Amino acid sequence: MGAGPAGIYTVDALIKSGAEVSVDLFERMPAPFGLIRYGVAPDHPRIKGIVDALHRVLDKPGVRLFGNIDYGGDVKLDELRQFYDAVVFATGAVDDRPLDIPGVDLDGAYGAADFVSWYDGHPDVARTWPLTATSVAVLGAGNVALDVARVLAKSAEEMLVTEIPDNVHSGLVANAVTDVHVFGRRGPAQAKFTPLELRELDHSPTVEVIVDPEDIEFDEGSIAAIRASKQVDMVVKTLQEWAIRDVGTRPRRLHLHFFHSPAAILGDGGKVTGLRTERTELTGDGSVRGTGVFHEWDVQAVYRAVGYLSSHLADLPFDHVSGTVPHSKGRVLDMDDDLVPGAYVAGWIKRGPIGLIGHTKGCSSETVASLLADAPTLRPATHPDPGAVVRFLNERGIEFTTWQGWKNLDAYERALGAPHGRERIKVVDRTEMIRASHQG
Repeated sequence: MGAGPAGIYTVDALIKSGAEVSVDLFERMPAPFGLIRYGVAPDHPRIKGIVDALHRVLDKPGVRLFGNIDYGGDVKLDELRQFYDAVVFATGAVDDRPLDIPGVDLDGAYGAADFVSWYDGHPDVARTWPLTATSVAVLGAGNVALDVARVLAKSAEEMLVTEIPDNVHSGLVANAVTDVHVFGRRGPAQAKFTPLELRELDHSPTVEVIVDPEDIEFDEGSIAAIRASKQVDMVVKTLQEWAIRDVGTRPRRLHLHFFHSPAAILGDGGKVTGLRTERTELTGDGSVRGTGVFHEWDVQAVYRAVGYLSSHLADLPFDHVSGTVPHSKGRVLDMDDDLVPGAYVAGWIKRGPIGLIGHTKGCSSETVASLLADAPTLRPATHPDPGAVVRFLNERGIEFTTWQGWKNLDAYERALGAPHGRERIKVVDRTEMIRASHQG
């Protein structure tokens, strides 16, 4: 269940195992690729290049895709067990992790996941986004925070060369922002940015990246982290270089702030009018503590990029704190720590929303190893005929898409972009996606 990277890497590991296996991938969206299509910023073609590798997996014999299938609505676990010896859940994480500070319910306080879904053309979100704020805060010190900040700060014309839908381009044309402020609770050595993602901020001709020299501070724990990781060292060196350079004249400014912990989102009349942060200080081991010194920032919108959270899946146990399904090496466990026969997890629903896309391979391989070890004891499907599930879906009146359907949609989107010199224009409307997928 789930045709994002975790689901497809699981398929790949199964096929490469040498076991006699056939695999069906079920996906809630009409199109596959999950996070890569609906979670990666559109100006990241390098990351989206992973799709080429995923294509090769789905092109293999013995693999089928069923898109536009809602688990828990269209099908449930007991129904799937009629057709399959085992079911692997790789449904990812699409919701925002909550942030418990005053003001998060104000108009103008947004979750980063919702904004990402908008600019990535997710069919289930609104087609418009309010971009009336001139000064915006982004809370978080990871790559998602950088993505949100970069999309907010770049001009619409810079984004036009990507696959963004027309409605997103129209929204960005109306964007009133002049200043974007990104806040990290800890210091530069504790930021979770990847070096390439960070440096990309400075590539835009319209965005001036600004770092306060007072925020470049290290303790023994920070120095140890820098010495232990080439990636941390590269991030820190980039931030140091930006902190000592003169501020340029590009029309929009992107400020990176460290040692600021969000304390409250301020409002008036139900709308965001500011952000209050508490200044923090290093404690010697790379951790921070509050200083009791507060600062108020004049912003009209606040985006929370503090992490993703998975959703509870029907008929499966769920840890609401970690946002994961309890498991042992990918084997689903019930609330008494007993195995749920034939049920497995992979990806973020298994380990939480941490790590880069490539880290999912090892996670999926572990789950597949457990599944194959269990294979002799698994209860076999009662209807193993490959046509049985198709008949089941047809009898339910479920309009599903297929792998060939994705290829049709892919060609359709590329044809939309061709007259405008663009690689593709992403289709947003679910009905149009399904119609295009059914065209040869």
